[in-house]
Amino acid sequence: MTGSPQSTPNAAEFATRARAIAPSQPGVPRGVFLIAPADFHLAEESARDNLYMRMGQGADAQRALEQHHALAAALAGNGIPVVSFPGARDTPDAVFPNNVFATAPGRLIVGAMRHGVRQREARRVDIRAWFRQVLGYRELDLSARAVVAELTGSLVIDRARGIGFCGLSERCDAAGAAAMAQAFGLKEMLVFELAPGEYHSNVIMSALGGHGVLLCREGFADPGVADAIASIYPDAAIFIDANEKAEFAGNCIALSADGLWMSAAAAAALRPATRAEITALGLHIHAVDLSEFEKAGGSLRCMIGEIY
Repeated sequence: MTGSPQSTPNAAEFATRARAIAPSQPGVPRGVFLIAPADFHLAEESARDNLYMRMGQGADAQRALEQHHALAAALAGNGIPVVSFPGARDTPDAVFPNNVFATAPGRLIVGAMRHGVRQREARRVDIRAWFRQVLGYRELDLSARAVVAELTGSLVIDRARGIGFCGLSERCDAAGAAAMAQAFGLKEMLVFELAPGEYHSNVIMSALGGHGVLLCREGFADPGVADAIASIYPDAAIFIDANEKAEFAGNCIALSADGLWMSAAAAAALRPATRAEITALGLHIHAVDLSEFEKAGGSLRCMIGEIY
């Protein structure tokens, strides 16, 4: 890493440095991996610090399985290589692998999860072995360190530029942010506080595969940080409102040069102006019904593990 993590007061300075970094590597993954649901239901432990969870609504395990299959089929049908790992009954909401497992070229990074139910997921030997033995990736295990670092849930990465945006909350502490910056090999990383009630950065913003950035001011403790981030992408910063964020529009991900993926609920919540701005960046919106998973407080981007 050529720079060190910068804190919220240095957001403007970070933006100045980031604007000088030109895209130089792929902004989207070469493939993705999913974890299929097994007896999917909502984990009460996760609800302690995830206000997006709808604990009063029971999850339909069969419908969740069908929706997950439809997501995998839609991705594959659009030419995106997909690997799906089986779920495990002792981790009932382990369908959001991007928080636990992430990659950089040649490396598998294992996150340091806050809650025990997700810590069990991080210990899965089959996923670790697949990356190590099939892809030949080196493993960097943050779960053994005294940090909290929920990977690309807390850390949004502009892969094309090699820069990151890390929101601190119960799911990521300062030591975890520093560990992730090193593990992903970032050139620069901005560290900031999320607004009260927010748990992951990838719910309030997306790097759009290097095309620009989509973000919600209300998701930042200091809205000026959102404005500083937007300044890195002149004419390519899209601001969503609180309602769009609440329906997981910020939890979107670019998976090809012209494809932006989000849930059906997120797409339905987009204002016409937001949709027009996305289209103006050359991105086509792909929407998949993930209503059962959204009861668990996450959406499409959370369900996508990226293979770089």
